[in-house]
Amino acid sequence: MAVKSVRRRVGIFGGAFDPPHSGHVALAQAAVAQLRLDELRILPTGQAWHKARVLTEGHQRVAMAELAFGDVPRVILDTREVRRPGPTYTIDTLREVQREQPGAQLLLVIGADQAEALHTWQDAREIPRIAILSIAARARPVSDAPPADISRLPPGFYQPIDLPPFSVSSTEIRARVAAGQPIEGLVTPAVARYIAEHSLYQRTNVPRLDE
Repeated sequence: MAVKSVRRRVGIFGGAFDPPHSGHVALAQAAVAQLRLDELRILPTGQAWHKARVLTEGHQRVAMAELAFGDVPRVILDTREVRRPGPTYTIDTLREVQREQPGAQLLLVIGADQAEALHTWQDAREIPRIAILSIAARARPVSDAPPADISRLPPGFYQPIDLPPFSVSSTEIRARVAAGQPIEGLVTPAVARYIAEHSLYQRTNVPRLDE
């Protein structure tokens, strides 16, 4: 009797990670456990087409991501988007990983705000044809905000990630650092040290753009 092969399950979790915060880490941990991932690729964004502000240098966001996610099992830090010239599109990354790992089941890990904006992404209707959309519907910077409205998502297969609401955003952290306020508990201790040692976010005018 033939033995049925089991497809590798590969998670894709991208973001500016400027900086990566405790909510990002919680989502990564939940994704690995609940989606039964063989690996979770963490991808700091390169030149993000949808960001109105200039991101922190790519190598610094990569370093912070390595510190933040380093203890999460089955995580692989993937720097391709930082190294890619020009605007960064998730569809390009999904196509590349699909070519690199033929036969693997790809799962795109996203939070509520990303899910609601997905219809605006490059080749949005193609994304759920390549990857299962794995949505943390309550992952919002405001803890009492409603769950994601997935009515505008392109047709495809969606899988929820059960994650309690968390009231933290990278925007808030940057603003707190600029104002000289503590960020303990909002980021890992290693990321907090990196921010302090490299004098990141030391400015008074911090854009109010959520991650």
